[in-house]
Amino acid sequence: MTITDMPQRAAPDTPVSQPPSAVSDAPPTVSGAAPHVSRTQKRNAIKLSVAAAIGGPLIGAIGFAMSYSTLAKKALAWGFSPDLAPWFPVGVDASIIVFLALDLYLIRKDTPWPLLRMAAHGMTFATIWFNASSQGHITGDPVRAASHGVMPLLFVIGVEAARRLFIKKTQLEAGTATDRIPLHRWILAPVATPRFYRRMRLHGVTSYPEMIRRQQDLTAYEQWLKRKYNDDLSQASDDEKLPMEMAAHGYTVAQALAMPEQQEREAEARAEEAERRRLDAETRRELAQKKAEAARLEADGDLETVRARVEGRTAQARAHARAQASAAERAAELEEAALETAVLAEARARTAEAESRAAQEREVKAVADLQAAELEHQAAEKRKLAAQADQVAAAEAQAVETAEIAAARKRAAEANQAAAETEKAAAETRHAAAEINRKTEEEDARREAALAQKAAAREAAAEAERRAAETRHAAAEIERRAVEIEDAAKLTPRQRAVRKVARMILAAGGGADRLPLATIQHELAVTSPGTASEYRHEAAELLAGGYRP
Repeated sequence: MTITDMPQRAAPDTPVSQPPSAVSDAPPTVSGAAPHVSRTQKRNAIKLSVAAAIGGPLIGAIGFAMSYSTLAKKALAWGFSPDLAPWFPVGVDASIIVFLALDLYLIRKDTPWPLLRMAAHGMTFATIWFNASSQGHITGDPVRAASHGVMPLLFVIGVEAARRLFIKKTQLEAGTATDRIPLHRWILAPVATPRFYRRMRLHGVTSYPEMIRRQQDLTAYEQWLKRKYNDDLSQASDDEKLPMEMAAHGYTVAQALAMPEQQEREAEARAEEAERRRLDAETRRELAQKKAEAARLEADGDLETVRARVEGRTAQARAHARAQASAAERAAELEEAALETAVLAEARARTAEAESRAAQEREVKAVADLQAAELEHQAAEKRKLAAQADQVAAAEAQAVETAEIAAARKRAAEANQAAAETEKAAAETRHAAAEINRKTEEEDARREAALAQKAAAREAAAEAERRAAETRHAAAEIERRAVEIEDAAKLTPRQRAVRKVARMILAAGGGADRLPLATIQHELAVTSPGTASEYRHEAAELLAGGYRP
């Protein structure tokens, strides 16, 4: 027999949690008496129930009536008013009924409150004392006092009987009814029965036969173990001694013997559960690592994307800055050309004005000289004519008067002709003067237009200078941002130089050959033309690979 093998029970046919039947192991049909006995028992039970239902309230009513009359008179004797004296016994006796009824109701609802029962018993003791002392001192005539106090006691006893019946019925319906240990066991085994009762109550064994069976199994197992080891239980193993040790804790022999195996199974189950949790933790850790690796790779991809985007934006910004710088340079050149044009125009205007004034002065002087010469010539002619006239007058003084008159008329006509010629010369002189004035006015208008053009050129140059300054500022800001982006992208100096040359190539028109090496050397501060050529070659390859700023 192994440790977990159960020995033969001492009473194998003892029912578990069920009381023995009235006829032990009797056949179900013995001369047909069983059905007759059952019907008889039912009829007797009905009769007893009817008698209890009628007798209990009757006794209670009688006791209540006697107690009422006695306590009402006693209340008048104690000083209660005639109006309140009849209510005193009602309050005392009714409290007993109410407290017991509430106790039964709470038991029915499975929420018993012992204070209600104690209060009912206290009020019962009070009404018994009041009734017993109503006829004088209790010790003076105890029989008379008992006759008055016994009726309330009978009522309470009836209620307690009903309470026990009600509690028993409730326990049977709920399956929590507990068997009582027979009185003869308390008498025949006064030492062992308290331990027996203690084990039943501590470990919730509600069946007395079940407890008997457990005790018999334990005794039988102990006797078997003694036979096995020749009455030397010290040779038994700890597992074999478990039923005796665990009996005090409510374990049966079978449960105690199965405990090691059950504990081993539970230990194995806990180990398996721990292993499962460990594997789950490893799986979650590996999954977390893989997720972290995936997140890292995704972050790296996002970083590369951001770098490419930043490089593109940086290149675009630098190209834009280069274009703006080129535009600023062109604007500066245009501004310089405009300034130069304005200066030249102003110089030409001043030269033209001086030349015009000199020409006008020369022309005026020439006209004046011409007029003076003409007048001198006319005066000389007049003097010559006058001399000739004097000579003729002197020669003809001797001529005939008619000839003198004709000569005088002829001279007068010649004089008139000379005067007309003089007037014509004067008109021509006035016309020349007017032409000179017109030319002077035209020259003044041209000079004013030149001055207006000069002012407009100065305003255009100032506006071009302002725009060029704004362009240079924007280009410098874009270049600064591009440098910050390149710093954030952590590009090498050579990569930055190559990208700058690429933007210069784009600004120059897109052809690498259009960008002179001298410009690269100047922009990148490179002294070697070979290095500048390498930068231009790498920039051309970068542009060919799709780089667009």
